[in-house]
Amino acid sequence: MKIPILDLKKQIAPIKNEIISAINPIIEKANFVFGQEIADFENEVQAYTKTNYAVAVSNGTDALKLALLALGIKSGEGVVCPSFTYFATAGAVVSMGGVPVFSDINGDTFNMDGLHAEDAIKRNKKIKIKAVIPVHLYGQSCDMDSILKVARKYKLKVVEDTAQAFGAEFKGKKAGTMGDCGAISFFPGKNLGAFGDAGMVVTNNRSVAEKLRILRNQGNIDRYHHLVVGYNHRMDTIQAAVLSVKLKYLDSWNKKRQENAGYFNEHFSDTDIKFPFVADYSTHIYHQYVLRVKADRDKLIEYLKDKGIDARIYYPIPLHLQKCFKYLGYKKGDFKESEKASAEVLAIPVYPELTKEELDYIVTSIREFKV
Repeated sequence: MKIPILDLKKQIAPIKNEIISAINPIIEKANFVFGQEIADFENEVQAYTKTNYAVAVSNGTDALKLALLALGIKSGEGVVCPSFTYFATAGAVVSMGGVPVFSDINGDTFNMDGLHAEDAIKRNKKIKIKAVIPVHLYGQSCDMDSILKVARKYKLKVVEDTAQAFGAEFKGKKAGTMGDCGAISFFPGKNLGAFGDAGMVVTNNRSVAEKLRILRNQGNIDRYHHLVVGYNHRMDTIQAAVLSVKLKYLDSWNKKRQENAGYFNEHFSDTDIKFPFVADYSTHIYHQYVLRVKADRDKLIEYLKDKGIDARIYYPIPLHLQKCFKYLGYKKGDFKESEKASAEVLAIPVYPELTKEELDYIVTSIREFKV
């Protein structure tokens, strides 16, 4: 049996004709940039998230970058972000001239919280810190109450990295809607994925939304009248059409992921494997179902590989120990929870289209190894 970490072919097959029907009018009109489908999808995301504005952009990394710029973060200013996350979080900070200020994570949720964010601020007093990026990792929201409290205390802008948690909730509010901006990725592998790269920024601030629209389109609203030096960070019309179709299925897909996670939880409950912790303030949409394996993780990966099960490490090296960030001066031991997570995490397939037979096969394979 072969079970990939994600099977997009299975996801697309039932809605393929619906997607083709959405794309065909764009081809007929050859309206590939800023077609009506862009505005339509922005309105749908705005309604889904219950925010005032949604601005479609080229990808999730650019969503973070443009959000920081629209909020007035300047070159040389510090932005707090967790060390245990995908590179793009800190990469976006550097790309707009900012300085990543790394923080440790909560050992249960894998997310930054107010305690660790404030610790990062106190440890970096020489840097002018102006913003914080809480990352809702793996599909679960950060403790936004604690982060927003710290942000108010230190007068920081808040950009939520919602790349892996679009559809998750914090106390009934959608992830990405509580800070100044929420940055969303629609990379194909995300719970809501495009047929290529695409992203979105949501905000409740009209001025910020206007700045985002200018920055994403070469610094202009009216063609050839450039108000600022902007960027080519537009979403393609075809991607908006695809995403508009798939958005209708997102909640049902996320529910199936939750059901699959519940099945795993039940069948791993009598083992020493630590399965995902879900905080009482958040829902979890399981972009990844991540186990913690304290011993023989590499052997387990190879064993599962031999069984045809694709298991992966997200992420094997925390950002403060990455070669590209060596200039920031961090060292091993600075963020113990991040380093511990990198040594123990293991993601197994959890996508909605897994069959009962495949779920049983994954469970049996892991239990056999552990025994």
